[in-house]
Amino acid sequence: MNTLNLTDSNLIQWQSTNSAPALAPGGLHLWHIRTDSGGDRVATCLDDLGEHQRSRAHGMHHAGYRERYIRAQSGLRRILGLYLGVPPRTIDFAHGPAGKPMLERNPTGLAFNLTTTADLALVAISAAQEVGIDCERLRPRRDLDAIARRMFSREQTQLLLDTPAEERLECFYRAWTALEADAKADGRGLFRPRAPGAHPPQVMHCIPAPGHVAAVARAALPPVGLWVTLELQPTRGGGDGVSSDGLI
Repeated sequence: MNTLNLTDSNLIQWQSTNSAPALAPGGLHLWHIRTDSGGDRVATCLDDLGEHQRSRAHGMHHAGYRERYIRAQSGLRRILGLYLGVPPRTIDFAHGPAGKPMLERNPTGLAFNLTTTADLALVAISAAQEVGIDCERLRPRRDLDAIARRMFSREQTQLLLDTPAEERLECFYRAWTALEADAKADGRGLFRPRAPGAHPPQVMHCIPAPGHVAAVARAALPPVGLWVTLELQPTRGGGDGVSSDGLI
C-alpha cells in the first residue's frame, strides 16, 4: 500500500467533460459525479435508471439520500454509456456472488466500480482488470482502535496504535478505504476471505476533495499522477426538489 500525506499535493484536479477519452491497456480513469443540488435534475436522472434502481429510489424516505442515490446511479450509467456508445437506460447489470455490479453485456471487457459518500461519488474505470474503489470523508470517531482490532490485520492495527494521536484519524481512513477497495476489487465482499491462492491487489490512495480520502485497488495500477481524472459535467440543470409524491 502506498503512503500518503493527506495535506500534500495528492489532491485530484478534475477535468470537466461529457465525453470519454480512449482507455489505454493498463490505464485507469477516475470520474467524479456531482450528487448535490448542483448536479443534474433528479427528475431527468430517473429516466436513465433501470426498474430495480427506480424501485429502490422509491423506497428511500430521506429526500437527500434519495436524490444523491439517483444522481450517482444516473451518472454511473451516463459514464458507462460514453465508453460503450449506448444510451444510459439501455445498460443492463449483472451481479457477482457478493452483489458486485458488472455489465451484463460487455464485449469490450470494461470494468468499473462506484463509491459514494455524502455528496461525493466516484467511478473507477478499467480495461480488462477488475477494479475496486472506496472513498470516505474524514470525520472524527471514538472507536478507531476497536474497529481496527476487529477488521484490520495485526500489522495494520499495530501501525494504527503506534501512530501519534494527531495523525491517527488519517491513518485509520487510509487503512479502511484500502480494506474496502481490496474487497470490492474481486467482488468477494468485506467479510469474505480471499480465495485460496489469490494474490492481493495493489492499492493506491488519492485525495478526491478536501477532507476526503479514496483508495483504488487493482492487480496493477499506474502511478496516481498518470490516472485520467474526469468530472462528469452536468448537462440538464440541478437544484430541483421533490414533489408531493416524494420522488419527483
